[in-house]
Amino acid sequence: MSQHVRAIKGRIGNIENIGQITKAMNAIAMTKVTRMKRRLAELRPYLAELETFISELLGRRSPESEMHPLLESPANDEVGIFVLNSDRGLCGRYKGDINRRGEELVQEHGEHGRLLIGGEKARVHFARRRIEPLLSFTQTYDPPSREAAARMADAAIDLYLRGEVGRIVLVYMQFISDLKQRLVVEEFLPVSATPTANDMLVEPSIDEMLDISLRAYLRGRMYAALLDTKTSEDAIRRQAMKSATDNAEDLLKSLTRAYNKARQQAITREIADIIGGAEALRTT
Repeated sequence: MSQHVRAIKGRIGNIENIGQITKAMNAIAMTKVTRMKRRLAELRPYLAELETFISELLGRRSPESEMHPLLESPANDEVGIFVLNSDRGLCGRYKGDINRRGEELVQEHGEHGRLLIGGEKARVHFARRRIEPLLSFTQTYDPPSREAAARMADAAIDLYLRGEVGRIVLVYMQFISDLKQRLVVEEFLPVSATPTANDMLVEPSIDEMLDISLRAYLRGRMYAALLDTKTSEDAIRRQAMKSATDNAEDLLKSLTRAYNKARQQAITREIADIIGGAEALRTT
């Protein structure tokens, strides 16, 4: 077998291995997307009910009551930009789109833009640009959990209540469908809620229940954002791995044709050499 034929055969083996890996990663991503879509569907009604409950609590408060601090922005121009990105690669445009939007927002707010980070890919990106974050969470929410979301939300709430930032926005990828994801910038703090008139009775007190409900709502909002962005990540990764698998199959077909042609040419040359040698012997 000639060196050229062996080289093609080696490439075919490499491409076959790569195709098996990308096909497996496609299947894993598909399983994750299915699981997290179910969790998102379960969470959204809970958040909707919490929003209604908070509005009803506000409707029962006295007009003279002080505004809850999570509902009122402190006198502070600092804006916390919470970028929720990935801990891993191989997810196409996902990490780049999120990082670029986060960086744009930091630059738009100038000296008042303060960075908060989620995900190793965001940490590395902003470290290269020498932008120091107020908060950083890496290897924390893959996969997303309520506990991780609570830690992240509570840390953001503490920053806000201490007056280090006057607003916090989330930057993440919202899951629309398996084939459609949307980059969003969403207000996280202060919470926006409209009082609703009602006759409900509240124990132990409206203010205590409001504080508990607002914190539960913000933890739920953070959990929803993590589920959204991780579902989007795996949906995009699935698309990328499917494209890589399709490309590997196309390349395999092309290499197989080249291998067969090269092998046939090598065999033809060998036969010609044999015939030529036999003819030389016959005529001697």
